[in-house]
Amino acid sequence: MPQKLVVIGAGMASGRFLEELFELAPDAYDVTLFGAEPRGNYNRIMLSPVLAGSKSFSDIVTHDADWYRQHGVTCRFGETVVKIDRKQKRVISAGGVTNFDKLVIATGSASFLIPVAGNDLPGVVGFRDLDDVEAMLKAAKKPEGKAVIIGGGLLGLEAAAALNDQGMKVTVLHLMGHLMERQLDPTAGQLLQKELQSRGINLVCNAHTNAILGTDHVEAVLMEDGTIHGADLVVMAAGIRPETRIAVDAGLHVERGIVVDDAMLTSDSDVFALGECVEHDSVVYGLVAPLFDMAKVLAQTLVGKDAGFVAPALSTKLKVTGVELFSVGDFADGDDREDIVFHDPGQGIYQRIVLQNDKIIGAVMYGDTSNSNWIFSKLKSAENIADIRETLIFGPAYETATESPVTPFDTPSISIDLGHQISGTAA
Repeated sequence: MPQKLVVIGAGMASGRFLEELFELAPDAYDVTLFGAEPRGNYNRIMLSPVLAGSKSFSDIVTHDADWYRQHGVTCRFGETVVKIDRKQKRVISAGGVTNFDKLVIATGSASFLIPVAGNDLPGVVGFRDLDDVEAMLKAAKKPEGKAVIIGGGLLGLEAAAALNDQGMKVTVLHLMGHLMERQLDPTAGQLLQKELQSRGINLVCNAHTNAILGTDHVEAVLMEDGTIHGADLVVMAAGIRPETRIAVDAGLHVERGIVVDDAMLTSDSDVFALGECVEHDSVVYGLVAPLFDMAKVLAQTLVGKDAGFVAPALSTKLKVTGVELFSVGDFADGDDREDIVFHDPGQGIYQRIVLQNDKIIGAVMYGDTSNSNWIFSKLKSAENIADIRETLIFGPAYETATESPVTPFDTPSISIDLGHQISGTAA
């Protein structure tokens, strides 16, 4: 007889976990799936194209009703679990009590609403789910509508570009000195800012929000310096926080996220967790690749196989039409590190590779990311690149060059920095 498995959260992490579980052991568990949204699993990564109008919601559905039916999943969508009773091994929701043998918590994360007056006004939204997208699309229908995005990270810039495509006048307010400071160095951040400004998006860095103004609806954003930005819509994209409240209430070990071991097990031997709500080795993940790795590990764990989650090297690509951007690893400055830099301002190309002990530990590419997978593979493998150091920046085409490689300068005003500055001009 199959065991009873309850899954709280119907997002991408739990969706991949169920795929993996059904492939390994389709009849091992009787699955009940709770989801706060009134819909099943969809590709949240593709919400930006839905917002921009290039895709519809139906295009990004991962698991439809037929999929759940074929796999015997009892769906409780639009029903929030309000309590976990670990002693009695049951969860409590608006629909009543549901017993479990094993429980998986995959509650994801929530948008961080900066703690300023007016952050609860109608017209202030996050950018986490389809409901947020629908609220933004509704606001975009207003003629000459104004949108203010608080946060110039990956998600905020995707929202800004999409709303700009929808015809809104968009302003991005970013607390730090350059855009996407976690993924980009200042040079790449400035190139990105220049590109987005050329599209008509207003970008303000070192921006400190004082309050969100309005009575019955958001009307403007007030800055600490007294500047006021008019707004019919305010999108909070200043970060996310793991959604851990139900785990805290249940007495599970929670730090920033729900603490799990390598097998995705919490402090309770019958309760597991995965996705953006968890913390593994003091790290909380917000990108999809590690969440899918967690899903595979958890499925193997629940069918009795030995498996362990290993923290991956993470890369970032920006989903804004016409912007090629890649970032991976650690690119902070350090006395024991060296930079290899290729910068062609005329073509808007910037590439920086960070080395430590003849190994790649980080890279930033803007304008031309054609060699990103090759660089990423060498970073992940911790390959010693001493023999190809001088041609590394030019990619795999020069990797095997041994004698007098063709000089790759074909554009004026190019500088290569190999620990010192070399200037080159077109022959």
